[in-house]
Order: sequence, then structure tokens, then C-alpha cells
Amino acid sequence: MSMEAIIGRKEEVTEMQSLISSSQPEFLAVYGRRRVGKTYLIRNTYRERIVFQMTGFADASTAEQLSNYWSALKSVYSDMVYDAPPKDWMQAFEWLREYLESIDDGKKVIFFDELPWIDTFRSKFIQALGHFWNAWASDRSDIILVVCGSAASWMINKLINDPGGLHNRVTKRIRLDPFTLQETEAFLHHKHIKYDRYQTIQLYMSLGGIPYYLNELKPGRSVFQEIDRLCFSPKGSLAGEYHNLYRSLFRHADNHIAIVEALAKKSKGLTRDELIKQSGLSNGGYITKVIAELEESGFITIVYPFGKRIKNALYRLTDQFTLFYLKFMQDRKAKGEGAWLSRIDSPSWRAWSGYAFENVCFRHIHHLKKALGISGVYTEISSWQSRDQGAQIDLLIDRRDHVISVCEIKFSKDPYIITKSYRAELEKKLSVFRMETGTAKTVFLTFVTTMGLVPNQHSLGLVQNVVTLDALFE
Repeated sequence: MSMEAIIGRKEEVTEMQSLISSSQPEFLAVYGRRRVGKTYLIRNTYRERIVFQMTGFADASTAEQLSNYWSALKSVYSDMVYDAPPKDWMQAFEWLREYLESIDDGKKVIFFDELPWIDTFRSKFIQALGHFWNAWASDRSDIILVVCGSAASWMINKLINDPGGLHNRVTKRIRLDPFTLQETEAFLHHKHIKYDRYQTIQLYMSLGGIPYYLNELKPGRSVFQEIDRLCFSPKGSLAGEYHNLYRSLFRHADNHIAIVEALAKKSKGLTRDELIKQSGLSNGGYITKVIAELEESGFITIVYPFGKRIKNALYRLTDQFTLFYLKFMQDRKAKGEGAWLSRIDSPSWRAWSGYAFENVCFRHIHHLKKALGISGVYTEISSWQSRDQGAQIDLLIDRRDHVISVCEIKFSKDPYIITKSYRAELEKKLSVFRMETGTAKTVFLTFVTTMGLVPNQHSLGLVQNVVTLDALFE
């Protein structure tokens, strides 16, 4: 498949291609959630450079992994004289070194896919990999070692932050996140699926920008029909995805699930103490590790309250599919054809859509800044809640140009209308914010809406900026 087949991922492809012209050996770790497109990206970026690749087997023994390795090496090493799998990983990497020294193809890419599966119990794989890199590959400017895996806890704790032989050996790391809205739109066009942006953003709010999920869509059907088919049909390809997702990423995944399910119940987020109480997990270093793994894997986002210390941070569930599953798919009564269509415009749907759209905005802060003309201005993102008057602001952009953009986020199928009573509510919120924070900065009220704002006597003089969904696609 040609390079043109890679949709989006411009920054990642550029960084990966830069390693080809590097004058030093490179050790690239690519990680990210299940089905986000890691293997596809690596194979299509380095297709002409890969001289050896191996994909680990799930739930296989060390002997089975070594046999798998031997088969992969035989397929490329025509002069190999070994007629049985290696006895251990030290010998396996010695054979790999012999093979690599026998070829002269310029920059050579060695690719280990699903690396965490290869590192079976007591296999000493990671030690052998470390020895291979430290004793040989790290002296070779023609080597790019690429490893990837979906098991985020393993990739983070045993490779990237390894205290042993691979400590600080990874020269480049790429966390592959879900597609942005822009990339999602490009992917849908590539598949000849014609949705307008309002439908596309509803799809994104439900499934997120996961390439595998998007690839399951069929042309000629509405977003609502496809969500019904994929998520609520007993044979839907995403019906059992939730538990598979977390168990593929994390060991002891029940703890990670407890965290996200606690966060799903509080749309505005929970403090660490609240999260511990709601999840039923014990305080200590282990929960810190679980939270860090969820954040690093893109499931939760830390939002710092305006003007407060780090210990007051709020944790928000921002993974679109997880939130959608817990709000709707988890209910076993809501199954079968038409289950999702029957929810449209219900109170639960409206509450979910507002929060889900907020999460989309959090994931597209760069696009919001661009729409406001402040891409090059240093900013800090935060939230705020009144001490005793009930007012709250979910998204604040605190700018170095002495302005605070207070973002009011509204999901609506029509241009939004500010009424007289709502204007009074907004004016009170801004007044309380200025009073309680004591800020001397100029405060701009920014409306972020799907379809824009209807100008009237209640918006004039109050709203300084309006950002529509089109800006989130740019």
C-alpha cells in the first residue's frame, strides 16, 4: 500500500521519516490504545525499509513465541542455517545480529509488533532486547529499532520508564492518539461515506476517532443507523468492545474500569480524594499508577481549577467511546434494532450530548485557539467553580496576552439563542468569577457552539467571540 493510503497522521509520519536521515541509531516506541492504527502506521511509513518484523502471539508460551520468531527470521534470512527455534532470547537476538550484518540495505528497520505479548513470564525477553541494543545496535547508525504494543501499562512501565538495561534507551516515543475531527472527516471521505459535519461530530461524540471503529461504517446509511448496527445489535462488532478494550491495555484492568466508571457518573470531574471514594480503591502509590496509565493512554484528562494548587486537580473521563458505552450501551434493555434511534432527543441524550461535545472541545483546544487567533500565544487551560454561589465554568483559556477566554459550550442542532434570563445568568457568572478570583485580566465570553449564535439584543455587548463546529475541523 502506498504512502498516500495513510490518512492524517502528518506529524507522526514526518517524525518517523526523519529517523531515516538520522546519523545515529534510533529506538522508536509507538504506543496507544487498541485499534488506533499503530501497526498500520508503522508498516506503511517504513514499508520499504523493514528488513525484519515479528508480531507477538497473545497468551502464548515462551516456546511458542520463539518458534514464531524463528519462522519470521527464516522468511527473510535466506542463508540461515538453524533448523530449529532458538533456545532462548539471547540466542534469538544473536541470530538477528548475524542476519543484519549480512545485508547492506542502508537504513534498516527492525519491527517488533505487540511487544508486551512477546515478553512472557520468566522469558527474559526484555533483558535480551536490552543487551541487543546496548551491546550492538546502539553502535550502528544504520539501525532503526521500532517496537509497539497496545498494552499501555507494559509499554510505559517496562519499556519507556524501564529502570534496567533499557533505561533512557528509547530515543523517540510516539503516543498515537485517536483521529482528530479533521482526520476523521478525511477518513470518511476516503471510504466514500458522505456525512455533513453535524453528523460527523455526532459520530465522533459516540465512537471517538478510532480508525478501526470508523472502518466498520458502511456507505449509504445515516450515523444513527450505523451506531444502532455496530453498538446495539447483538452481532454488532462493537457490542463487546468495552471490556476487550481495557483488558487488552492494562493488567488488572478491573481497577482501571473502576476509575472510569466512577468518573462517568460525574460529568464535571472528580478530585483525587473523591475518585478514591467513588471507585472504592485504596489510596496510595498503586492508584497513582492506575490514574497515570489512564491519562497517558488518553482515557482521562486532568483539568486544573483556575488559581488552585495541583492537589485540587479534577479528573475528567474524556474517552468518547467509554462514556458512550457507560451511558447507553451498558443498559442491556437498550438492545436491538432502533435502540439508539429511540434515544434521540431524550433527556439522557441531551445531557450526554452536552458533556460529549465538551470533551470534543477539550480534545481540540489547538483548533479553538486557532479560531480565536491566539495559536502563538501561551495559554493555560483550566476550569472554575464558585465557592458558594453555584456558578461554574468548564473551560477557561488563560492567555499570556492579559485576556481570559471564558468558554460557554453548547451543543445544538440549530443556531443558539441567548434569552433575557440566560443573559442575566451569564452576567452573574462572569461577575462572580471576577470577584472570587480577583483577576485583573480582561474577560472575554466565548461561545463554542455547533451551529453558531443568533445575534440579538441579549448577545450584543456580552459575547466577544463565537466559534462553530467548522473551526474544530480546520
